[in-house]
Amino acid sequence: MIDAVVASRPGVVLDVACGPASVTRQLIRRSSAHVVGLDVSPDMLRRGRANVIADGTEQRASFVLARGERLPFPDASFDALTFTYLLRYVSDPEATLAELARVVRPGGAIASLEFAVPPTRWWHAWWWLYTRMVLPIAGGLTGGRAWWRVGRFLGPSISAHYRNYPLEWTQAAWSQAGVNSVVVRRMSLGGGVVISGVRAP
Repeated sequence: MIDAVVASRPGVVLDVACGPASVTRQLIRRSSAHVVGLDVSPDMLRRGRANVIADGTEQRASFVLARGERLPFPDASFDALTFTYLLRYVSDPEATLAELARVVRPGGAIASLEFAVPPTRWWHAWWWLYTRMVLPIAGGLTGGRAWWRVGRFLGPSISAHYRNYPLEWTQAAWSQAGVNSVVVRRMSLGGGVVISGVRAP
């Protein structure tokens, strides 16, 4: 995902659903851009800001509390945009994609990272066992009850999203939102997907 963005040498990048700033920090390390991290969670923004300060790169980052569905920026405000694990948490993925594309200048790169469902029956079966059994148990053993709940939530959440919005639908929605040259790259035996494209004129 980051490769797709830094190759265009952006000056200002918006990182939507930035969480604790993992992607924000990689964008700073691998480009000369100023990066704006945006998240709906104040706690995540505090962690992200602390992580950037720990890196000594706080002059190259800003943080904004807002929703990906309603970005508080004018049209074409950014040279590039990334978003991570976002579309499963919004009520209208199609409208959200249009809103994300709105704030990117024409020709700017847009890229996302998301979990996915393996397409082949063999890997899907193993993925189902892993997400329904291994993740909750591992979460509970390493992080207690809160991480056990996260482990139980994740697999069903991913499956439900792709039942409603298959990958083919998502690719078409990117194009309808005004993104050209959309590339879909399955990762991790189909358990992840990177999608990238370029904002249309």
